[in-house]
Amino acid sequence: MEKQILEFNEIAKKEGKKYPKNRFIYADIKKRLGKKIFIGIIGPRGVGKTVLLKQFSSLLDDSFYISLDTVVLGRPLFDVAKELEKRGINYLLLDEVHFLPNFAREIKKIYDFLSIQVIFTGSVSISLYDSAYDLSRRVMVFHLYPFSFSEFLYFTKNMSLKQIGLSDFLDLGKSKQYYGKVIQFEHLFDEYLKGNLFPFTLGSGLEKSLFSNLLNTILRKDFIGTGAIKTNELEEVWKVIRFIGLSSVDGISYSSVSSNTGINKYRVKKYIGLLEKSFILNVIWPRGTNVTKEPKILMELPFRLLYKTFDSCLGEIREDFFVEASKMNGLKINYLKSIRGEKVPDYYLPEKDIIFEIGGKGKTTKQFKGFPLKRKLILTHPGKIGENYRPLFMYGMLENEINNLI
Repeated sequence: MEKQILEFNEIAKKEGKKYPKNRFIYADIKKRLGKKIFIGIIGPRGVGKTVLLKQFSSLLDDSFYISLDTVVLGRPLFDVAKELEKRGINYLLLDEVHFLPNFAREIKKIYDFLSIQVIFTGSVSISLYDSAYDLSRRVMVFHLYPFSFSEFLYFTKNMSLKQIGLSDFLDLGKSKQYYGKVIQFEHLFDEYLKGNLFPFTLGSGLEKSLFSNLLNTILRKDFIGTGAIKTNELEEVWKVIRFIGLSSVDGISYSSVSSNTGINKYRVKKYIGLLEKSFILNVIWPRGTNVTKEPKILMELPFRLLYKTFDSCLGEIREDFFVEASKMNGLKINYLKSIRGEKVPDYYLPEKDIIFEIGGKGKTTKQFKGFPLKRKLILTHPGKIGENYRPLFMYGMLENEINNLI
């Protein structure tokens, strides 16, 4: 075994002990240790995947950590895993697996012929989506997102608050009870929305340069480094991001981005698809009859703040949050669109037959007129609670029940 790889493994085990707090997903992953299933952890850069893997490295004496973003193996991963298994290693921890060529083939081979359990992370889910068929039934994939508002309170204020289930959130009586317990933390919601939802931002002063550097790293190292785009396409990708960041939420689609940037629609779709898989954008498809089947495109928090001030884009930030929080909790939403252009509510959750409107405290139920659905809710910021109202910040305190099998 190469000396450098051995040294990095020992460093990882020591560093894992420096982090006393665990992301909420830690316990769910821990339950799968020792099972005949591999574990994949994917999420954006800076979200804490490496720390999570190092924590498992410290927990498991019979584990071995390799950062594929840092070292070059020099031989097939299967051969490395085989040697480690002979040495008594039961867990192979692979950080940034997407930097390994043909990683899906190597992981499949390890699963089929060895007993060692693989736990891997990836910042770019592009390769993971493309490799889903090869890894089918072999890998349980966990999505590690930025902090929910609950996690933000835990990591920044040391508050361990019970989360609220979606059914209780929808129930007025139970929602009021919960609101009474957490209302004291509502004033911190703006701090969260402004960018304090990544571990690396805590105590940093929320400098825009942190997220600007993060975005630049994603495009140059992950996009170009993995061959997702060519170097001469980078300027066009930046142009797409900048246009979306400077625009309001309404009306941003493939067509509007193409017509306003001068980039043909085929390439716009390609870039937006990559940006979605890399956790920069969120793409929401419409619900309704006879509507143009183009998605609504939003940004993930807090990248819009690279292009606008918080106060100038608060409406967009609220929707960015709602869409991202829905995704974090596995809630598949659509946006509502009319064929005549009249104003309609913002989003629809088919699973519960609910329409949502996102807005300020003065938002009314006027836009629900003509929608014969069972539930109609306005999520307000600042918070308001009533038959048709819930505080927006409480949507960031939903209980996460996601377990996805690739």
